[in-house]
Amino acid sequence: MDLGLEGRTALITGASSGIGRAIALGLAAEGARTVVTARREERLRELSAEVAARGGTEPVVVVCDFTDHDAPDVVAAAAGPVDILVNNAGGSRAFGLEGTEEDWEEALTLNFTRHRQLTSRLLPGMTGAGWGRIINITGKSEPEGVNGAFAAKAAMHAWAKGLSREVGRHGITVNSIPPGRIMSEQIRRNYSPEYRERQSREEIPVGEYGQPEDIAHLACFLASPLARYITGAVIPVDGGLRRYQF
Repeated sequence: MDLGLEGRTALITGASSGIGRAIALGLAAEGARTVVTARREERLRELSAEVAARGGTEPVVVVCDFTDHDAPDVVAAAAGPVDILVNNAGGSRAFGLEGTEEDWEEALTLNFTRHRQLTSRLLPGMTGAGWGRIINITGKSEPEGVNGAFAAKAAMHAWAKGLSREVGRHGITVNSIPPGRIMSEQIRRNYSPEYRERQSREEIPVGEYGQPEDIAHLACFLASPLARYITGAVIPVDGGLRRYQF
């Protein structure tokens, strides 16, 4: 299927590994020009080389820490006009009841505020062009404890829904993808093989953890003109793990 992304420009944050990397590779394979940003320059350079080796346009690399105050301005200036924004940077912050004000501020900044700010920098260009796609990689809605990222991702869902109602008339869609258990460095670090095997068997209907490409496939579709009538949606990709109805 031709997704119609040839010549579009896509910016992917948190692209050095895992889901962000898979999305960058997927969009590049569809013919999009990509701009990739993360903290780890070596990983971004490796990604850039892989895109080029596969025949895609070599990505623009922007090394940036999304907790930095000026990150949205730096990234927006380096990217130029953007058609597709994938807000993917972030990380779990499971500090429980012991979280300080500084802990909460950092968690909300990384997982919500910087994405909102970057989006606001890029929206005028999308509005002027009469076309745009904003895709947020978020998180689950069944928190098992106090985690700053859960609160921030819930804010992302509410913000994205409201934003979709403001920008739809300009040909811009805004959607969120909460991943389930997707294999990544963080998953391997935090969960033993035994735990992963048990959870796959007992809690995930399809019987296994997902791969970053499982998220990338949906992200590429949502980025395309074919998804023009999907906006304000929260679409889990979790193998059936979550128990809520919607």
